[in-house]
Amino acid sequence: MFLTEEKIKELTKKANDIRQSIIEMLVEAGSGHTAGPLGMADIFTLFYFHVLKHNPSDPAWEERDRLVLSNGHICPVLYATMAHAGYFPLEELKTLRKFGTRLQGHPHREYLPYVETSSGPLGLGLSQAIGMALADRMDKKDRDRFIYCFMSDGELDEGNSWEAVMLAGKNKLRNLIAIVDRNNIQIEGFTEDVMPLEPLHSKWKSFNWHVIEVSGHDFRMLNEVIEEAQTIYEKPTVIIAHTIPGKEVKEFERDYHWHGKPPSKKEAEMALKELRTLGGKIKSEHQ
Repeated sequence: MFLTEEKIKELTKKANDIRQSIIEMLVEAGSGHTAGPLGMADIFTLFYFHVLKHNPSDPAWEERDRLVLSNGHICPVLYATMAHAGYFPLEELKTLRKFGTRLQGHPHREYLPYVETSSGPLGLGLSQAIGMALADRMDKKDRDRFIYCFMSDGELDEGNSWEAVMLAGKNKLRNLIAIVDRNNIQIEGFTEDVMPLEPLHSKWKSFNWHVIEVSGHDFRMLNEVIEEAQTIYEKPTVIIAHTIPGKEVKEFERDYHWHGKPPSKKEAEMALKELRTLGGKIKSEHQ
């Protein structure tokens, strides 16, 4: 899983492409979430283009890792990343939230069988991932693959999230790795104003989880902590990934108002111009 400099350059460019697709999808749909998808683009890029054991040409491959998206409202980044990885055509991204589309406003497994679970109500994804991890233990496959659960920090306001955290810790699910998007915002404001989560590290640790904190925008550091998580055999691991909501579009960054709204046509043009300029710099720096 070692990351070469060349691979980091490739991932940086791919994350920029994915961010552009996210903006294009959202402005076409006229609804959806902006800040979270942009903030998680680096993490999704690293997973789908370096970490995950998966096969876009055979999505139902039995030996694949499982990736459960608990905070389904950030699905534009999931869809964009999967399309760029080859699961379905890039052109289909423009159908986001349209009538009859496979790309619903929250992932729907019956419509898009490439996703592991349907999601909508927050706080349920970790329980679903725990079920998968327990099933793998029963089938003696818990050494063969990993179950990853992507979560938002805001959904940790949900009591059922902590029931799941407690259950996983009790069962010492070694192949379960949770990634919390610690972007500090939710739809009504900043997390520490709405319902304070700190000390978040200590809370997870008290439930018998191995806890790691990392920047969600540093590919090398992210890769290293994922490798560390994969070596922990006596308990589940949570990676608290500190991200910037709206990452790479200055007008959107760290502004909770962008949690649940799409850009207008004018705002999208501004965002795409900024991202394309950045993409040009990335390309010239890496030639």
